[in-house]
Amino acid sequence: MADIERTEFEIPGGIPRRSGGRPQDASIDAQQQPGEAEAEVTLRPKSIEEFIGQPKVRDQLTLVLTGARKRGVVPDHVLLSGPPGLGKTTMAMIIAQELGASLRMTSGPALERAGDLAAMLSNLMEGDVLFIDEIHRIARPAEEMLYMAMEDFRIDVIVGKGPGATSIPLEIPPFTLVGATTRSGMLTGPLRDRFGFTAQMEFYDVEDLTRVVKRTARILSVPIDDDAAVEIASRSRGTPRIANRLLRRVRDFAEVHADGRITLGAANAALIVFDVDELGLDRLDRAVLDALIRGHGGGPVGVNTLAVAVGEEPATVEEVCEPYLVRAGMIARTGRGRVATATAWRHLGLEPPEGTIGDY
Repeated sequence: MADIERTEFEIPGGIPRRSGGRPQDASIDAQQQPGEAEAEVTLRPKSIEEFIGQPKVRDQLTLVLTGARKRGVVPDHVLLSGPPGLGKTTMAMIIAQELGASLRMTSGPALERAGDLAAMLSNLMEGDVLFIDEIHRIARPAEEMLYMAMEDFRIDVIVGKGPGATSIPLEIPPFTLVGATTRSGMLTGPLRDRFGFTAQMEFYDVEDLTRVVKRTARILSVPIDDDAAVEIASRSRGTPRIANRLLRRVRDFAEVHADGRITLGAANAALIVFDVDELGLDRLDRAVLDALIRGHGGGPVGVNTLAVAVGEEPATVEEVCEPYLVRAGMIARTGRGRVATATAWRHLGLEPPEGTIGDY
């Protein structure tokens, strides 16, 4: 990035800085920021036609819903799988909207007992859409009850305990279950087989993300230049949720340090403030790479060791940082641990040793 773009805007002296000149604790990543859930709801598309990206999923889902409407029946149950932030919850809302049905929402971890699921199922009306987020984390007793509900639209409620317990069959109206998971491999075979349609949500390319950024800017009434929209999209890790979040932060910067219009210079300067580099890596991502390369010579290193080095939980490193670093070709997962590739070395401004993965 050119130096002129780094100095185009003045940053108030009140923001604490490291010796390297970057603000402290200003990173922005895939994690939810306080008070932003409501803003994200207003940005969600309301129809399949309005939904940007995922063309294959949109076409397939349109066929499923249209066919069910023509037959006058509820659609098959739908499983949406893919990384966080790609629009699984939004797609569930769109399914209910397209069917003109009510949407009931819950999550797998909230269904700890079969009774929790029974209470929700018994309150469904005919044609309702039940959305279970993170369905792979549903408790086993609730999952086993869900089998019969999905297949036969009935559940057996156990009354009493021990030898005197009795099973009371309870009919439930036909409904459509939409399950969302970030780890489809953790779904049991019997549960996965009961979904009539499975969609894999893919990461977005820069072109589609640019359309997402421009659409969000229109909704927020924020003027934005085309090249600025492309710059924000290119740093969004292929994820619309991150693209929208970066846009809101860049908007804040433009309103404070410019005339409110998001230009390329404003976007670059804002993303420096929020510690998002040209590849979309944030502070934690670079800390992991730094620990792996400068601290352990490029690896192999176990994820627990990396987590201790950056002061985070192993699950955070493994679930938040690692997927993108692997996809970007900066980390390789081996049987002995994580290994930095030549791309990662060069991204930190270092020359990779001979024999490094990806060296040329």
